[in-house]
Amino acid sequence: MRETVRGWVGEARHIAVLTGAGMSAESGVPTFRDAQTGLWAQFNPQDLATETAFRAHPQRVWDWYAHRREMIAGLQPNAGHVALAAFTVRHPGRLTLITQNVDGLHQRAGSDDTLALHGNLAEDRWLDMPRACCQAETIETGHPPRCPVCGNLRRPAVVWFGEHLPAAALEAAELAARNCELMLVVGTSGEVYPAAGLALTAHQCGARVVIVNPEATPLDGVAELCLREPAALCLPWLLA
Repeated sequence: MRETVRGWVGEARHIAVLTGAGMSAESGVPTFRDAQTGLWAQFNPQDLATETAFRAHPQRVWDWYAHRREMIAGLQPNAGHVALAAFTVRHPGRLTLITQNVDGLHQRAGSDDTLALHGNLAEDRWLDMPRACCQAETIETGHPPRCPVCGNLRRPAVVWFGEHLPAAALEAAELAARNCELMLVVGTSGEVYPAAGLALTAHQCGARVVIVNPEATPLDGVAELCLREPAALCLPWLLA
């Protein structure tokens, strides 16, 4: 089956790749719930990932995300991340990389054009619509940082529960799903929408869908083939 998929990679004029938490786990990134250790074990993850929670307890939520940033900072992209980045260098414009992951490992591997549907943990943005006084050079450090004039808070630039995905990234991802000839769905549970719906879109538009995942997923039914392998082992071979 590997050889078949490798042939499809060679034939496809446009490839879309959707990655999820399983790919990050191969680099040692803990899942959202697995990061609930020590002090943070007493909290429900959803109580630390909503705008309401941030407004009610900004320091608690900020420090939780600082904790997650520290956990990820020492980790490195795995061979799957590197293989995707190298492919885009060799074949400009042929591959669109879409990720549900917020750890930034794709970007650190060299995939600068990654469509990060759930944001990036390493970045911040303003909580409320910034005013003229909200300038990067005047941000007051703290837990969280804030504008010293109006008090507007900085928040992690990730998508919290109840929030919309970034419109531009989602639109570009949907376009790639509609236009690709091959979609690789790598390390994702296939349960989180609208990201999982991209595989259904690709299938409905005539693309071959291939699942790369050691475990079965709800998207297996729309797949031409399922490769039960970890991404770090499979992708370097498929994209060589």
